[in-house]
Amino acid sequence: MAARLREITPAALASAALVALVLGTLAAVAIRAGGLTGLRATDLAAIRFTLWQAALSALISCVLAIPVARALHRRRFPGRGALISLLGAPFILPVIVAVFGLIAVFGRRGLVNAMLAPLGIEPITIYGAQGVIIAHVFFNLPLATRMILHGWQAIPAERFRLAATLGFGPSEVTRHLERPMLRSVLPGAFLAIFLVCLTSFAVALTLGGGPRATTVELAIYQAFRFDFDMGRAASLALVQVAISVTALLIAARVTMPASFGAGHDRTTRPIPQLAGGAGRTSLDALAIVLAAAFLLAPIGAVFARGLPALPELPAMIWPATLTSLVIALASTLVTLIIALPLALAATRHRWAEIAAMLPMTASALVMGTGAFLIARPFINPTSLALPMVLLTNAALSIPFATRILMPEIRTLQSDYDRLAASLGMRGIARLRLLTLPRLARPLGFSAGLAAAFSMGDLGVITLFSDGQTRTLPLALFQLMGSYRMDQAAGAATLLLSLTFALFWALDRAGHHADSR
Repeated sequence: MAARLREITPAALASAALVALVLGTLAAVAIRAGGLTGLRATDLAAIRFTLWQAALSALISCVLAIPVARALHRRRFPGRGALISLLGAPFILPVIVAVFGLIAVFGRRGLVNAMLAPLGIEPITIYGAQGVIIAHVFFNLPLATRMILHGWQAIPAERFRLAATLGFGPSEVTRHLERPMLRSVLPGAFLAIFLVCLTSFAVALTLGGGPRATTVELAIYQAFRFDFDMGRAASLALVQVAISVTALLIAARVTMPASFGAGHDRTTRPIPQLAGGAGRTSLDALAIVLAAAFLLAPIGAVFARGLPALPELPAMIWPATLTSLVIALASTLVTLIIALPLALAATRHRWAEIAAMLPMTASALVMGTGAFLIARPFINPTSLALPMVLLTNAALSIPFATRILMPEIRTLQSDYDRLAASLGMRGIARLRLLTLPRLARPLGFSAGLAAAFSMGDLGVITLFSDGQTRTLPLALFQLMGSYRMDQAAGAATLLLSLTFALFWALDRAGHHADSR
């Protein structure tokens, strides 16, 4: 009994801290809201737009991802592995940097309009609803592609060999193998992207904002910063939480198994008979090239414009950079301290997994609103700007870190539990000699993701900042707002480079520790 208590005590403490942060701030929001009577007609329009843009962004991302994932599955070419890895780049890309890159490509003076002008075509605009959707597709097309590609790779290789033996062509393979897989994968992919787009703030802040392109998150910010209407901000926060919880509950129930059965874990190799002729090869190549151009052009545009501007960065950038680095590293440490005991307990106790997923019910802006309401009667909330940024960044990274760690922990427990018990290895000794070395890779990857998320966050700092306390993303946003675009390009390049460097260094450290 004592051993059991020692095992779950760290997880219980981590769970209590997380519950206090998330539910405590949500309770403050609920108490201050006093119902939903403070909502205006414009807020109802924001709710409708939020649902509409999230659904449309998820639908477009999933539809476009199908041909890209199919092409990557059935074609082999030099650099394929590197391209699949690069598909993960937008996932850790700071939102404000991606927005800057999209403006460089799709803005009034961007690359696309420069190509359309000689043809006499009216320039397109990146601002408004279309800009919000383009940005969300940019971020989530890679996620949808990876999820659908994993679905294709999960079809046992024996099914494709059997299809070839039976004389199936591409259309029969689509009907009997691919469509059942898509029916099982697409609902989960759609709802995951829908949930991400629901709580998107920086995209709406920079590309939306008009009466017809205001999301719930942006409406909370406007009620908070411009109107200082705490009741309305709290009411909107409650609506945001209700929508997110509903989407999470639907996502937990909607995914259906494809029922392909088990295979022999053989690598699926393309079978020419099933891949189609020259026409399908050309279509696959076109899908891959267009997707790569859409995803990589904004990143290339940031570097192309930002590298020459690095020596001309204003003085305010350097303290903001130091602040972001300190917050990112501290947030990463807090993430691992809480996620590791929760993940260790979650493989045996359902309550630990539920606690770890709790931050997904609230966005950073909602938690920030609650923290502001709690602190306001006692101290100046702006003095809590950096601690709140740190805590909310850590809280929002914990679900990802826990999910990454849990599969490896299950393997660790099944392989080493009996041996560790026979050696009397427990507590700190087990953690130091067994758990940390065996989990070095997923811990490094989790740390890299947490640092990247924190480095690029533009959420809570916009609520608490007094104009002098800045992170690097906030400084970049201020430069863009004052139309100092060359300096903004340099700041975006610096932020992008530091984010990728942090992710690579921490992920690499995990691999290095695992190989010793």
